[in-house]
Amino acid sequence: MSKEELTKQGKLIVFSAPSGSGKTTIVRHLLKQPELNLEFSISATSREPRGNEEHGKDYYYLSLKEFKNKIKNDEFLEWEEVYRDNFYGTLKTEIERIWAQGKHVIFDIDVSGGLRIKRKFPEQTLAVFVKPPDLNELVRRLKDRGEESPEKISMRVAKAPAELATAPLFDTIVVNSNLDEALENAYKLVSDFIKK
Repeated sequence: MSKEELTKQGKLIVFSAPSGSGKTTIVRHLLKQPELNLEFSISATSREPRGNEEHGKDYYYLSLKEFKNKIKNDEFLEWEEVYRDNFYGTLKTEIERIWAQGKHVIFDIDVSGGLRIKRKFPEQTLAVFVKPPDLNELVRRLKDRGEESPEKISMRVAKAPAELATAPLFDTIVVNSNLDEALENAYKLVSDFIKK
């Protein structure tokens, strides 16, 4: 996939944030707005499925070996070892799949991946950082999910200050202290960007 091929295609809408900021809720809301013509970019990961997650719907679940082979073969638009032996990435074939449908790609990815996509395709990408009102609220949301062990939550919270520090590198910041307002702001940002 060359840069020339990419520029003929749709837009790339990136939502990044520390875990628990609400980016997934915002992305799901935007996907329900047919006029935005968005399709979700399903990330690949080397981690195990959580709860009711499904392969090909929530993530493409790959073994650590499969993931590393795809890195070697340059099959990722971006990838990151988020935690030790816990890889996440965007397969180039996923973007091609969405553009073949004539849609814009929306991402719910970590901060590093979001910034990599923005650097590769600065004109085509809207990079949105979703910010929680504060760290205490972030901890509360992670605990309320009830999906992860206290150790995992501590790991996520420990990463949050470094992730929050990257916010100024994004095109725009949506503060998610009031969900309805955050959804409205995100909709307007995406709608305006797509119309450009």
